[in-house]
Amino acid sequence: MSADGTVRRTHPIQEMFWTRTGLLLVVLLVVSGLSMWVSNELAPGLGRNLLTALGTGTLVSAVVGFGQTLITASAAQRAMLTPVIEESRKALRELSAEYRSLNQEFFPTHVFEASTEPDRAFNALIMSDLRQTRQLWFRGFSGRYAAARMLLSPAQWEVRAVLADPRERGAISGRARHQARHQGASADFEKIQLALHEEIRIGLVGLYLARARCAGIDVTVIADPPLDRVELFDDCVWITLYSAVAGAPSLYPRTLRFSEGSFIYDMQRAEFARVHAAREAHRFVLTPDTSRAEFCAHFATITGSSLSEAEFLDLEAKFHQFRHEFSTKAELES
Repeated sequence: MSADGTVRRTHPIQEMFWTRTGLLLVVLLVVSGLSMWVSNELAPGLGRNLLTALGTGTLVSAVVGFGQTLITASAAQRAMLTPVIEESRKALRELSAEYRSLNQEFFPTHVFEASTEPDRAFNALIMSDLRQTRQLWFRGFSGRYAAARMLLSPAQWEVRAVLADPRERGAISGRARHQARHQGASADFEKIQLALHEEIRIGLVGLYLARARCAGIDVTVIADPPLDRVELFDDCVWITLYSAVAGAPSLYPRTLRFSEGSFIYDMQRAEFARVHAAREAHRFVLTPDTSRAEFCAHFATITGSSLSEAEFLDLEAKFHQFRHEFSTKAELES
């Protein structure tokens, strides 16, 4: 068997000359040749006849033995080696299938490392998943990116969005620490928190603007959102690791994509169901029929501040500016 797990086939004649049978055939041929040569040097008589008979007999024995050994070796190879080869191939196929199953269950299909700019390959693949899905379940901080992607795709989905509660200090601090690591020693933590509050306000307006692309957007606001962002589709789940230490100074953290049959996919789907059923979470639904006044009432409940017409237009302009900058950097269709 070779180093790559395949069984090497050798010709029966080649095998024969590397065994004791081959050595015996060589000896018979040598004896036959010597007998014939010595008999030719002798005068006619009993001695010459005996040597000639010996040479002829050993030559016939060598030829018959060679043929018999060749037939026997070929038959033995078919009877013994072929089943071993088939069993080896079957074992290798089963082992490969087991490894593929383990890879699908526990290993990501794609890994995108942390970066300071939007990854074009990452955004192209996630937009492809978005166009092919019927459900979009999102758990993140503000929902700005999810709203921007929905406005860039013609499909319609059932959307669930889990966002951070801007009234809870703990819901903001985790993302603020990540932003501070990105900005370095010059980071102003209080200023970062104010900017994050503004991101949530912009994200809420973005989701309202994207409501026409969906059958409905079920928004849940929780006080203790996990730091990592999760985007769950019909066939896969994307996890953006804001909690990862490696690549912490990067604006866009490391992201992993898992398939539908993975353990991570099932775990995240169960977590969404748990959050959706939580009584303490504040929920509201945006549909294409949701009016501006109804949205402003939800906005006031979530943020604790009312939203005037001028403030709404300002947040709408900021969201469209963000969407344009993001789609340009990521080379998405506008």
